[in-house]
Amino acid sequence: MIIERTASEFVIRLPFTTNSERMQDMIDYLRYRELTANYSTVQSEVDNLAQAINRKWWKQNQSKFE
Repeated sequence: MIIERTASEFVIRLPFTTNSERMQDMIDYLRYRELTANYSTVQSEVDNLAQAINRKWWKQNQSKFE
């Protein structure tokens, strides 16, 4: 792996033999970090959103488990 830094960007060079799934995971993670860099929230807001999503999912799928 070669990492170069220019005046305006980083350039990462990987060998062609690099596992494409792992590379995609890394790219997805870096994109996530880029998109969320300027956001801030408290954990309780994240927890409340996750609970609401889980409740909605369970309501829609509960019949599959009965």
